[in-house]
Amino acid sequence: MGLIPDGIVDRVRQEVERNALRARNGIKMAAGVSTVKTGVTPRDLVWRNGRARLYRYRNDDVRYRPPLLIVFSVVSRAYILDLTPGNSFVEHLLRGGFDVYMLDWGEPDERDARNGFEYYADAVIPAAIREVCKRSEADEVSILGYCFGGNLTLLHGAHHPDAPIRSHTVMACPVDYTRLELVSSLVGSDMDVDGILGDDGNVPANVVFSAFRSLRPTAEITGYVDLLEKLWNDDYVAAYQAMNGWASDHVPLPGEITRQMTDMLLRDNGFVEDRLVLGGDRISLKSITVPFLAVLGRKDHIVPEDAASPILDLIGSDVKTELRLDGGHIGLVVGRTAAKTTVPTIVDFLQKQSEEC
Repeated sequence: MGLIPDGIVDRVRQEVERNALRARNGIKMAAGVSTVKTGVTPRDLVWRNGRARLYRYRNDDVRYRPPLLIVFSVVSRAYILDLTPGNSFVEHLLRGGFDVYMLDWGEPDERDARNGFEYYADAVIPAAIREVCKRSEADEVSILGYCFGGNLTLLHGAHHPDAPIRSHTVMACPVDYTRLELVSSLVGSDMDVDGILGDDGNVPANVVFSAFRSLRPTAEITGYVDLLEKLWNDDYVAAYQAMNGWASDHVPLPGEITRQMTDMLLRDNGFVEDRLVLGGDRISLKSITVPFLAVLGRKDHIVPEDAASPILDLIGSDVKTELRLDGGHIGLVVGRTAAKTTVPTIVDFLQKQSEEC
């Protein structure tokens, strides 16, 4: 019998080693001892309002002004923007030389059930802007809204066109709700919001999770297949745990904001049809005139491309830019696409609208 070629021996040896690593990592995951720490970039809680928290990230190398205020979504947890060391959107912005703040809405309870758009866009965001300006000794802020947080910054900007905002960025931000399957999945074809509310008056977190999962019902199985194949790779396992943990870690959605979303943004398609009302006032996205950047993903299954793309035609800014990437919803802020394209483009945009300290 002839000798086995070295190449085959090497491949067999590699597969044996990988199987050993798969077994090790599989045991760790099953035992729950390999949980990845998320949201670890140093920060300080500087202000609060109800469940809302304003954090300031520590940065000894701030080179640009004004400070940047990130407004997160109300349907998930903010640590996706600070996932793990080296794979953190916030970390990249800090390295870019910015004084970064995060407005995190926390976990709603029965006290938030009656909080509508007015609470978020007319009360908390203006107060947070004032706090950022005071702490950073600045006259203005740059504002960035992620996902539904972008809806809140749009409503704020439209209702408060004279707010001290230097520039406005939105990422994965839906405006054409007729193209947003997530909300339709959440409220159903009859749009009966009261039928999905829990005893606390909010949409329960498990209902929100089910709506997200319905967009890709086989994603969990596909994810497990990929995980099994790459279970030998420590970096892949860590990233999988972090992102999979976030994707299943939802928060309740306040009942009143769900009603307004259904009536004004879905049924009336308020952003696209210019039928927005806030606090009894008719408002329009045309009132937003500051330099504007929109970032969207062609493969985003949560906020599809055609749900996000109309935004530049709806605002009144003369200086407006679109960054359309091949990534998905999460891929815009974590991973290679974020590090190589998303963050550098945002940093470049913000630097052009800023001055050096």
